[in-house]
Amino acid sequence: MNIFKKEFVSSYMQADAQLKKTLKTKDLIGLGIGAVIGTGIFILPGHEAASHAGPAVAIAFLLAALVSGMVGMAYAEFSSAMPVAGSAYSFGSVVFGEIIGWILGWSLILEYFLAVSAEATGFAAYFNDNLLSAVGINLPKALQAGPMEGGVINITAVAIVLIIAAIIMRGSAMSTKVENFAVVVKVAIIILFIAVGVFYIKSDNYVPFYPSEFHSGIFGMGGILTAAATVFFAFIGFDALAANSAETINPGKNVVRGILGTVVIAVVLYVTFSFVLTGIVNYKQLGVDDPAAFAMKVVHLATFNKLITVGALFGIFTAMMTMFIGGSRLVYALGRDGLLPKAMGHVSKKQGVPDKAIIVATVVQAVFAGLVPLSELASLINAGTLIAFAFISFGIIPLRRRKDIPNDGFKMPWYPVLPVFAGLCSIGFIFMLPSITKTSVSIWLVAGIIFYFVYGVRHSKLQQKD
Repeated sequence: MNIFKKEFVSSYMQADAQLKKTLKTKDLIGLGIGAVIGTGIFILPGHEAASHAGPAVAIAFLLAALVSGMVGMAYAEFSSAMPVAGSAYSFGSVVFGEIIGWILGWSLILEYFLAVSAEATGFAAYFNDNLLSAVGINLPKALQAGPMEGGVINITAVAIVLIIAAIIMRGSAMSTKVENFAVVVKVAIIILFIAVGVFYIKSDNYVPFYPSEFHSGIFGMGGILTAAATVFFAFIGFDALAANSAETINPGKNVVRGILGTVVIAVVLYVTFSFVLTGIVNYKQLGVDDPAAFAMKVVHLATFNKLITVGALFGIFTAMMTMFIGGSRLVYALGRDGLLPKAMGHVSKKQGVPDKAIIVATVVQAVFAGLVPLSELASLINAGTLIAFAFISFGIIPLRRRKDIPNDGFKMPWYPVLPVFAGLCSIGFIFMLPSITKTSVSIWLVAGIIFYFVYGVRHSKLQQKD
């Protein structure tokens, strides 16, 4: 048994040959924007402004985007060199060895599944509070929240998970058609919010720009850095793009365009949106689950309030779809390699999708969405993301040294300085996360390592090779 045994790229390429290649640059940008511009933009700016940074939340998003952009380039190089399913898990298994790949995969399972569940609860908040209530329908408390919030089950959150699962089961071509349409709608509505909201900005709301109650840590930047670490939840979409490398046409060019295009568009929208939002409403009032819609209520723009709600629903819907696809592909990859039951590696011949993995993802995500509140879900997501970010950034160094992995496509610039800097930034943000998050993720990682030694290493196809 050699837990650091490395997989061959050719093995993954052969196993993934059954997946259909249908995705182009525009599809990847659609998937990326679909994931990044979701709950992150419609909920997090308000929460983080109220809790950690005030109007300086715009700077927090900028910092998170800059680090994400650097890490995105590392993902793009890996995707160019080895266009396979599984993203960081597969990349890590090739350059670091199986145990590291497994830890990354286990971390990302937490990220993907909880991200979809968190998006679902955000969708439910907007849908129940703004659409259903507008037509006089008020669900009983028992059907609006799980046991931790005094209810029984968040039925709207469960329903949207099931609807998206049905779409994804139809194949990636159908998924991207729905995704691309929804992305256009939500981006148009976000731009409309910014264009209208600019006229309702009160300069007094920007004073103080970075309130003294949030000053902590080095140079008093603790509040902004904590907010930046938290809003990484908004930028995990490009990891899902890398997970779709095996289904991408010409991944050497299209994946990097998809990732960097996503980051650039996202940072412009996030920073501008946050700046306008905190200019319309004082940051102390923004600790709500639907801050954009709330801001329109404050300035008595009822029609725009409804439009913002529609944009939020489209935005969260597309974010869920991208993360759902990424998570199911990760479970497929782990099943493909024997680290999870082999049924997870089954691909439907008719639709060309990992149907068993999709079913498992649906069940887990629906349970979490129906029973666990948004705040608890969101706090756990970022640590898994940042662990993967760190390993993938540092992983560029051993990747470049592998003569058996040719790469005629994209390569990360300013090597080796930029990969090391991106990795160190990711580690730094891990330390900025709340203590409960670090503790919970540590428990999850220990459970994953135990599972690997009890089940994974005994069923691993890699360990069975000579």
